[in-house]
Amino acid sequence: MCRSIKTLRPPMTPEVHDEDIRAAALQYVRKISGFRAPAAHNREAFDAAVDAVAAATASLLADLTVRGAAPAAH
Repeated sequence: MCRSIKTLRPPMTPEVHDEDIRAAALQYVRKISGFRAPAAHNREAFDAAVDAVAAATASLLADLTVRGAAPAAH
């Protein structure tokens, strides 16, 4: 869908930071909204969507079990 969103799960990306998750969420919201930067009247909805996608992504990555990998420390 969006080539600039990289895979964030181990072992593809051994160390994932909040900035990585936020960047992927921002790219996703930009892609589906069609806006690189929203107009002032859409800023709140845009930012809320980025926050929601970032939270869902962090939750997903925390809950994934990768076969053969050691469990992640939380």
